[in-house]
Amino acid sequence: MIQWNGALFSIVTGALILFFGRKLFWLFVAAVGFAIGFQTATYLFREPSPWIVLLISLGVGILGALLAILFQKVAIALAGFVAGGRLAVALAAMFFARHGEYLGVIFLIGGILGAIFLLALFNWAIILLSAVEGGRLIVSGFVLAQPGCTIVFAALLLTGTVVQASMLRRSQPPLH
Repeated sequence: MIQWNGALFSIVTGALILFFGRKLFWLFVAAVGFAIGFQTATYLFREPSPWIVLLISLGVGILGALLAILFQKVAIALAGFVAGGRLAVALAAMFFARHGEYLGVIFLIGGILGAIFLLALFNWAIILLSAVEGGRLIVSGFVLAQPGCTIVFAALLLTGTVVQASMLRRSQPPLH
């Protein structure tokens, strides 16, 4: 029987997004959708079966990929909103002990900023947000103490940003 290994999936998907998030924008949106589907399924159902969680996660991820392909601007804004909200919540968790009382507001503000950021500076925003999400997915696949998570995440974020930025420079024509 095939066993579902969420950690391996997170690491592989995270690596693809970390290094190719701008080129594989649809995958970035699908992965963010999958993560939201996973969180939603575990929040909505009391002790859901792994198959229900997987089906909901895949459904939301596929919907995100289709949106990215068919309605790129909407998908860009939506991906920026979700990634920005998730980043804001993660930052709040790192710096504020009582962040739980304000999760909705934190997510909303981070989401609005992420959507604006992604629409205004698409190439650089998608590089940074996909490096953040890719690094976060990779780190979530490992069991590390908090200082180790932070160091590994920072190294992945820097590496992913540099790799994608170098690919962006190679794909843009030189200025005359």
